[in-house]
Amino acid sequence: SVLMLAAILILYFQHGAQTGKYTFDLLELYKFSLPLNLQIWLFLAFGLAFAIKVPMFPFHTWLPDAHTEAPTVGSVLLAAVLLKMGTYGFLRFSIPLFPHASYQLIPLVSILALIGIVYGALVCLVQKDLKRLIAFSSVSHLGFVMLGLFALNLQGIEGGILQMLNHGFSTGALFLLVGMIYERRHTRLIEEFGGLWKQMPIFASFFMVVTLSSIGLPGLNGFVGEFLILVGAFKADKVYAVIAATGIILAAAYMLWMYQRVMFGELIKPENKVLKDLSGREILVLSAVTLFIFWIGIYPQTFLSRMEPTVKGYLTQVNAKYQTELKVLAGEGIHLAKAQPGNQELEKR
Repeated sequence: SVLMLAAILILYFQHGAQTGKYTFDLLELYKFSLPLNLQIWLFLAFGLAFAIKVPMFPFHTWLPDAHTEAPTVGSVLLAAVLLKMGTYGFLRFSIPLFPHASYQLIPLVSILALIGIVYGALVCLVQKDLKRLIAFSSVSHLGFVMLGLFALNLQGIEGGILQMLNHGFSTGALFLLVGMIYERRHTRLIEEFGGLWKQMPIFASFFMVVTLSSIGLPGLNGFVGEFLILVGAFKADKVYAVIAATGIILAAAYMLWMYQRVMFGELIKPENKVLKDLSGREILVLSAVTLFIFWIGIYPQTFLSRMEPTVKGYLTQVNAKYQTELKVLAGEGIHLAKAQPGNQELEKR
C-alpha cells in the first residue's frame, strides 16, 4: 500500500506539472498519458498492492492462514467480498490508468495467473483441512479471474467479472457449509468424516451442488465464467488457454476427492452418527445462494446483457488511449514490439 500511495502522489504531481491542474480526479487521470517506463513502474506499484489482495502467486501465502484462523463469517466475507477488491483494483485503476504498460505486461501477469491456477489446484490435492483446501482453491479460481481480465478482450473481461461474482457465491457457500459442520463436530479434518450422506442428506445435497459449481459443471454458475475466460484466453494466446484448462481438470480432482472422503463410505466415527441435519434457518440461507448458482448457470444472459455495454465502452476507452500513446511514441521515432491486444474487433472497427 505504501508503494501504491507513492504512485498516486507521482500521478498527482505529473498531472499537475504537465497540465497545470493538480487533481486526484480519476476521470481526469484516465485522460492523462505518461511515458512507458514511468507507466510500467507505476503499474507495478499499484499492481503489487492489488496482487497481494487478490491474492496472486507468489503473494498468496497469507490467505490459507487467514481463512483457518477466521470465524465462519470472516471467511465468507473475505472470500465473497474482500478478495475482489484486488481484482477490482486492476480493472478500475491499473489497466485504464496505464494501458500501454498493461499491454506490455500481459505475459507477466498471465504467467503468474497460470502458475496460481495450477499451483493452487495441486496444493489442494494434499490438504487435510477443509478450510485450507477451500482457501487454496481460491488462489486457483482467482488466477482464472486475472487471466480473463488481462486477456483484454470482451469475453475475457466479461468472464472475469462474472467469475468474481461466481467465486463469491460458490466459495462463500463452501465456507458456510464447513462452518456448519464445524459447529457440530468441532473439527475440519477430512479424515474425521465419512458417510455423512446417510446422516445428513440435506447437508450433503447442498454440499454437492456447491462442489459441482466450484468445479464448473455445465448448468451451474462456475461453468459460464470459466468458459468465457477460456475463450478470451484462447483469443489472446492459445497456450494460456490450454494450461488454464488443466486447472479445471485438477479442480475436479481435488473437489470430488474431498466430497467422496467426507460424504461417502461408512459411518465409522461415533461422533458422526449423532450429527443433526441442517436447521430451517441454515436451509434458507443456503437456498438463497443456490438460487443464484442455478440462475447464473442456466440463464447467464440476465447478467451478461447488462455487463456487455459497459465492458465494450471500457475496452474502447483503454484501447483508444493505448493507440494514442503508440502514435506518440512512433512520432518520436520509438518503435516497440506491439503487444497483442485482445480487443481485435474494436481495432478493426
